[in-house]
Amino acid sequence: MSLYAIGDLHLSHYVNKPMEVFGSHWKEHHERIKKDWLAKVRDNDAVLIPGDISWAINMTEAMPDLKWIEDLPGRKVLLRGNHDYWWSSVSKLNESFHRMEFLQNNYFIYEDYAICGTRGWISPNKNNFTPQDEKIYNREVHRLKLSLEKAREDGYTKIICMLHYPPTNELHEKSLFTEIFKEYGVEIVLYGHLHGKDYYKYSLQGLHEGINYHLVSCDYLDFKLFKVL
Repeated sequence: MSLYAIGDLHLSHYVNKPMEVFGSHWKEHHERIKKDWLAKVRDNDAVLIPGDISWAINMTEAMPDLKWIEDLPGRKVLLRGNHDYWWSSVSKLNESFHRMEFLQNNYFIYEDYAICGTRGWISPNKNNFTPQDEKIYNREVHRLKLSLEKAREDGYTKIICMLHYPPTNELHEKSLFTEIFKEYGVEIVLYGHLHGKDYYKYSLQGLHEGINYHLVSCDYLDFKLFKVL
């Protein structure tokens, strides 16, 4: 079994929102993702998708995109992104699909790993962090701890975490997210949200304080799945 990751699919099979407006490199990006996915993933593999899955604003609009993902090989674990307005009750989502699992205040198992996580939010910084940002940031920190605590209570010590937002600010300063990852002994952190060369430089990458961080937004990966394990 292998574990892969790719984020920010930004699918729009129902909503007419072609990604080419963000650059020619996005042309037919979903077909390029599908081609690579089919070449790599087998039915007993798993793929982690950390947010910004569909441009839909409700479940009716999202269903063609979710069905597109479900029909691809492997088991999928999905996390909510800042553009996933269609995301409703996580229990209903988990009941509606057999090969897809939706991560929110819970965790899922991959071999001897617990897959935990939350959407996240922008981290405190000197340029743009309002009282409303602080409120959402603290809420997401709490949700992360809920996910991790459930895995710990069930005896899991090997943990992979997903966020949608980067775990630090642009200066890579410590955040409550990075401190919680250390507290719970997280081994790998995967996240997306950042797009374009001007923003990739803000990503925390590689080994930091014993934790491997990876940016997996699909354009950063050239629309190819990243092999985690």
